Amino acid sequence: MNAMPVQPPLIERLPAVRGRLTEGASLASVTWFRTGGPAEVLFKPADPDDLAAFLAGTPEDVPLTVIGVGSNLLVRDGGVPGVVVRLGRDFAGIDWDDDRLAVGAGALDLTVSTSAWEAGVGGLEFLSGVPGTIGGALRMNAGAYGGEMAGVTLSARALDRRGGMHQLTRDDIGFSYRHAAVPEDWIFIDALLQGRRDEPAEIARRMAEIRRQREDSQPLRTRTGGSTFANPPGQKAWQLIDRAGCRGLARGGAQVSEKHCNFLINTGSASAADIEDLGEDVRRRVFETSGVTLVWEIRRIGVRARK
Repeated sequence: MNAMPVQPPLIERLPAVRGRLTEGASLASVTWFRTGGPAEVLFKPADPDDLAAFLAGTPEDVPLTVIGVGSNLLVRDGGVPGVVVRLGRDFAGIDWDDDRLAVGAGALDLTVSTSAWEAGVGGLEFLSGVPGTIGGALRMNAGAYGGEMAGVTLSARALDRRGGMHQLTRDDIGFSYRHAAVPEDWIFIDALLQGRRDEPAEIARRMAEIRRQREDSQPLRTRTGGSTFANPPGQKAWQLIDRAGCRGLARGGAQVSEKHCNFLINTGSASAADIEDLGEDVRRRVFETSGVTLVWEIRRIGVRARK
């Protein structure tokens, strides 16, 4: 009986890059929950051309997952098979022309809103209340405090799974509530945002108000992943969770925040399974008390650890 051929390590099957490929890279260290398993291979591309060439040369059977700064991400304890792509500073450029900003997908939302303020461009203040990067904000039509990406995005560019470049209009992106219709395996690399001319002092006032509201209502200085569940139509997720008696509910090292019960927190020793199982418990209790099925807003990736 012939033995099955031994598959070489994944990193040996990948094309040469100018960026960095790392086997078994920690992802817990780059997520806000600070828990979860490693990436089989982590790729930090040098620039869009490096990323496009890598996509074109990577075997189609290799899974690809894109992450930003891990602000709304739960990495399961068994890690993430395949290649995890993380866009770095070479994708974080910000340039403005009058009331428009050209921004890289790796730019922090807060940095974009601050740059707009410095340029005297209003309408992007809401981004100061959205943790994460522009790429993630495009992918989920992120929004807060009266604004969302659908209202400010003029166009974006994305690379498909084979490295092909696509120039997308707002209609092409297909924004809806916390969602974009662009294929899941496309990677946003940059966007053109539309603001409006405004007085820097007025922009600063609105950003300060957003900061005050966040500090008053959200557990910002904890290991959390932001809003856990999307708001159902016409309702608030946190109210449904509160009415179901879930405020302060715990499982292992994970807990429903006492301050804002649509936030799950890692109290210090939580596994990803603790957090995910707690979230599923919350969903079950909310359904039993209200008939509403909450939809995860936090992105969950990877595989659960074997018991």
